[in-house]
Amino acid sequence: MKSLTKQEFLRAVETKAQRMFGRTSRRISRHQLYKAIAMVVRDLIMERWSYSREIMHNQPGRELYYLSMEFLMGQALGNNIHLLEIEDIVEDVCQKFGISLDEVVDEEPDAGLGNGGLGRLAACFLDSLTTLGMPAHGYGIRYEYGLFKQKIVDGYQVELVDPWLEDGNVWEIAVPEDAKTVRFGGYVEQTQQNGRLIFEHKGFQQVKAVPYEIPVLGYKSSLVNTLHLWGARAVKHMDMNLFGQGKYIDAVEEKELAEVISKVLYPEDNHLEGKSLRLKQQYFFVSATMQDIVGNFKDKGHDIRELADKIVIQINDTHPALSIPELMRILLDEEGLGWDEAWHITTNTFAYTNHTIMEEALEKWPADLFRDLLPRLWDIVCEINERFTKALWDKYPGDWDKIARMAIVADNQVKMAHLCIVGSFSVNGVAQLHANLLKEMVFQDFHEFYPGKFIGITNGITFRRFIHHSNPNLADLITDKIGDKWLLDTEVLKQFAKYAEDVDVHARLQSIRAQNKLHLASYIEKHNGIQVDPNSIFDVHIKRLHEYKRQLLNVLHIMALYNRLLDNPDLDIPARTFIFGAKAAPGYRMAKLIIKLIHSVGEAVNNDPRIKNKLKVVFLENYRVSLAELIIPAADVSEQISTAGKEASGTGNMKFMLNGALTIGTLDGANVEIREEVGDDNIFIFGLTSDEANSYYKEGNYYPQDILEQNSELNLILEQLINGFLPVEHPDMFKEIYEGLKYGHGGMADPYFVIKDFASYQNAHSQIGEMYGQPEKWWRKAVINIAHAGRFSSDRTISEYSERVWRLPRFRTL
Repeated sequence: MKSLTKQEFLRAVETKAQRMFGRTSRRISRHQLYKAIAMVVRDLIMERWSYSREIMHNQPGRELYYLSMEFLMGQALGNNIHLLEIEDIVEDVCQKFGISLDEVVDEEPDAGLGNGGLGRLAACFLDSLTTLGMPAHGYGIRYEYGLFKQKIVDGYQVELVDPWLEDGNVWEIAVPEDAKTVRFGGYVEQTQQNGRLIFEHKGFQQVKAVPYEIPVLGYKSSLVNTLHLWGARAVKHMDMNLFGQGKYIDAVEEKELAEVISKVLYPEDNHLEGKSLRLKQQYFFVSATMQDIVGNFKDKGHDIRELADKIVIQINDTHPALSIPELMRILLDEEGLGWDEAWHITTNTFAYTNHTIMEEALEKWPADLFRDLLPRLWDIVCEINERFTKALWDKYPGDWDKIARMAIVADNQVKMAHLCIVGSFSVNGVAQLHANLLKEMVFQDFHEFYPGKFIGITNGITFRRFIHHSNPNLADLITDKIGDKWLLDTEVLKQFAKYAEDVDVHARLQSIRAQNKLHLASYIEKHNGIQVDPNSIFDVHIKRLHEYKRQLLNVLHIMALYNRLLDNPDLDIPARTFIFGAKAAPGYRMAKLIIKLIHSVGEAVNNDPRIKNKLKVVFLENYRVSLAELIIPAADVSEQISTAGKEASGTGNMKFMLNGALTIGTLDGANVEIREEVGDDNIFIFGLTSDEANSYYKEGNYYPQDILEQNSELNLILEQLINGFLPVEHPDMFKEIYEGLKYGHGGMADPYFVIKDFASYQNAHSQIGEMYGQPEKWWRKAVINIAHAGRFSSDRTISEYSERVWRLPRFRTL
């Protein structure tokens, strides 16, 4: 690919401005400049992309199809400029227009294609697949609106529309000529033809799936992979007859009902209409995808019977599970294969990644809804279930309880995780602890029935975005000391450990961190109106808001520190700034109440002169990828404090570690492996283990009130939730939190062990405060964390998937 000089790039931008907007460089707006620069960058990508497509079409090896409901890509312009290695050129060109590159990049909204770790992991995987030269396609939905844009009003989360596509998306290419048709509802008729059963779907509604393609670059790789996103469109635009009668809403009703499928990520499903829309979304996604995969496969001249030899389909969590029966439908009804042959192909094509052990997060669909909405797939799923339960009966004759537990269709529900396990050749957890819990607890019966099918492949993150791009000064320091091979071979990063005692490296790390903290402090003052001390400990907790992630434990500890400072304003502890970023699901009442609690504690702490600015509490609204890129390089402490056994892996812990923050965490998810890498002295571990937590769940012998009777400090904090101590509209504001911790809500009290782990958590924080006052020890630990982060690169993760599951070829040069 031909590179551009600075002058050539400038001329290209000026030409784009003139031809796209009719503006000279003197009259162009900031947003128009963003689009002009993005279009020039896109042009640089296009040639490489076209060659990649041609090579991949003709290459004889396997290809990966990665199916995910989420791809949390963040902003594309800065990342693409970085991967093309033209930052200096573009920065100079921006200066010609009197603006910085960062300001131009910030004109781009974060792509509203995901919510949390699931989507960010998928984005990291696409980066690593391309960097490693592995042919792959991502498939998802082109949501017109993101999950929501979070606004905090008087401490309450308010959900606003996230119209990330209102000004278009520079990076996508619509391909309407490749649209697919997806069918819902209706009924199935069986007929005989030449002695063979024929299933005909009739009386259905149709929706058109239009593909949009986005190029995915890698680092120092000439391969460009593709992210395919489906947009829902009506087959019929408008009923002109109704429109002519003045029935304008009725005229477009069919169009609106069709297109709502791809309007919003994760519509609320606490009512039947929401459940129906979610199920429609998932089938719309997988039906269009499987039609596309099979069509492309046949266009290459392959025999459909070779499908499992030529491609592999990875299901990212259970959302794409319907792709299994949908492939069966295509093989049976459209390709004319028999059941056994179709099932053999299907079960050798799919692999499934599980992301949760929490029962409530394992998707189940009401059988009646499934049958009405997807009648042909219902028949196929029932047949899969019938054959599977017969195999179970053959192995466990008479064991009805086991068969009922393992069935795909049971208790008037369709269990999607069970469908994924039965229909895949590989099932993986995303950390070693998680994989063990799947085998020993959640899917123990399946592990016994399918020995060898369950494996563990620990998640990873892309170093290109989360250090090289977002923390370039730290990346430069590492490269200065050990060379630049670590960016493609992250195990080389271990060489940085020899600088653990180097005071010069400590000083440079401290200077880099201080600069990053100043940038974040400036953002906080601008957006929150809160002045924070850059010399304080920046203690960061940025995750989706969920009770098991225990933001509540963090805020109760802040209240403990506040109480101690009220008792003794001269208490000798380091100043701390506690930084939160989290979205709560719109229907998750308790999570939203915890956000209100964080703000109420912040209001008290931030405005109390008695504590002499030793504590600050900041909640950064609308947490997203681009904000994470600002926060993570500035963090001193990484809060990874989920209830042990609840977090599958986590990837935020890896990002913080890579950037030199020290982790306070439980032995949960990938924290276990981080501790293995850095050693006990370089991580602050506290709390119950997963075995201990599971023992309490099993035995039912956990009584938080016994602990409160022995811990007067913690008991006082709980009383302060309801006695008017905090600035709230009414004293019962947090009564639900109080009662949940002490008594439970019709179930176990304190089910996430906030009370149980509090003292241990408090002690770990005391160790942090003491260590922060000893810079030589603190920065030694930081160096060790950075040096041992190589294990958590998504390059390593993808290489392991390829070796153990996918068996993909690699292209370094095209």
